[in-house]
Amino acid sequence: MENSVQSYLPLWACLASLVAVPLIVLFRREIFLRELVTFGAGALKFAFVLAMLPIILEGNVIDLTLVAGIDGLNVPIAFRVDGLGLLFALVASSLWILTSLYAVGYMRGLREHSQTRFFAFFALSLSATLGVAFAGNLFTLYLFYEMLSLSTWPLVTHHQDKEARAGGRAYLSYLLGTSIAFAIPAILFTYVRSGGEVSFGPEAILSDSNLGYWPALALLLAFAFGFSKAGLMPFHSWLPGAMVAPTPVSALLHAVAVVKVGVFCIIRVVTGVFGVDLLGRLGVNAVLAWVAAFTVITSSLIALTQDNLKRRLAFSTIGQLSYIILGVALLTEHAVMGSIMHIAMHAVGKITLFFCAGAIFVACGKKYISELDGLGRRMPVTFAAFAIGAMSVTGLPPTGGLLSKLYLVWGAAEAHEIALLCVFLVSTILNGAYFFPVFYRAFFKPVPEGSAATGLAEAPLACVIPLALTAAGSVLLFFFPGLLFDLAGLMVNGDVANP
Repeated sequence: MENSVQSYLPLWACLASLVAVPLIVLFRREIFLRELVTFGAGALKFAFVLAMLPIILEGNVIDLTLVAGIDGLNVPIAFRVDGLGLLFALVASSLWILTSLYAVGYMRGLREHSQTRFFAFFALSLSATLGVAFAGNLFTLYLFYEMLSLSTWPLVTHHQDKEARAGGRAYLSYLLGTSIAFAIPAILFTYVRSGGEVSFGPEAILSDSNLGYWPALALLLAFAFGFSKAGLMPFHSWLPGAMVAPTPVSALLHAVAVVKVGVFCIIRVVTGVFGVDLLGRLGVNAVLAWVAAFTVITSSLIALTQDNLKRRLAFSTIGQLSYIILGVALLTEHAVMGSIMHIAMHAVGKITLFFCAGAIFVACGKKYISELDGLGRRMPVTFAAFAIGAMSVTGLPPTGGLLSKLYLVWGAAEAHEIALLCVFLVSTILNGAYFFPVFYRAFFKPVPEGSAATGLAEAPLACVIPLALTAAGSVLLFFFPGLLFDLAGLMVNGDVANP
């Protein structure tokens, strides 16, 4: 039986970056003060998240009701912090600090316009991300999910050119369209079927329902496709299109916050709405698993064909997100552990790769893989970090990605799903196939004669320091994964069916 603790810490963590928004706008002409507010809000947000850690590690959950049910409806706006939510919040809030530093170097290096607007919406999006992480029920989850979609749209369309506007239209069309068409009906069905209950708790909302196979399958797929930030095919095209955004946006929001919100919501649905016992009894999880498996392999094959570095990383992200969904759909203890851990492992590895892509562009204006010949000798720190990030996403030692992928493979073996186990293994080979040419060209091919690459140096320190730190983080997570194990274990223990 879990112990509930009342605390305002989740609210303060969300408000830290929200309150920073008007201050960022106020100091729009004082660049130093504007950036000081950004870093101060990031540090304060991270401190509030860290303050919750001892409470959660003791086996408690934090509950806080912000607004009681409206007009007698049992749908309050409420927070509930458990191991899964805190792990996600730790990843998002810590990486926001590094991304803010990186954004300063990137935006200044390219003399980008509208930097105040950029940092303001960046802060707003982090408030929405933590709101999702701490959501205590489906209604609160949906509110912050949509807040995140709307607050990141100005970031995606930051350049305000034809390509950015097209990417922004696709971004909102997919994310809002699928949530309205699928997620809202799914939430309403759950509310009616459960007798007005939508709160997450020790027992899944529908755990005692008598749902049949076809209604359960339709509901599960409605949630999976409705939360299309997870990038499941065929509702994935928004993500490569959103790569028109500045690289700091791609790095944090499309390698960490936005896309991880999608898979986080699906994990919440599997464990908090259906429950693994109901899904396992009906067998509908197999359909979700194979949709994810198809996305894993197809996106990896598409990534092989992309010459634009950020688009290759985007299709890689689609596949890695489906690793997480495939793992939780297997319903076994180790597979769910691997899924939760992969949220953090992939985030640190992939943000490193996006940081490197942006540093290359800032330093020499190159964004195509075919243009990278010999640049590794001119930008050794950047490309060494890229190699480490690629190793982590692929799942090679000594990086944290190896641990989460081992758990996913272990979970597939536990479930006796040999075909899905092979999907993990084949995809890992494809990961190496689309990453290897990048650093091979950079380190082992000569610089083309007459190329302007001669004499190039690293990007500004504000860009290089964050990518070096996140690359080091990928290695440190291999040797010190204990905190992630503990938080994931709190979610899994007693909640996942044994095979």
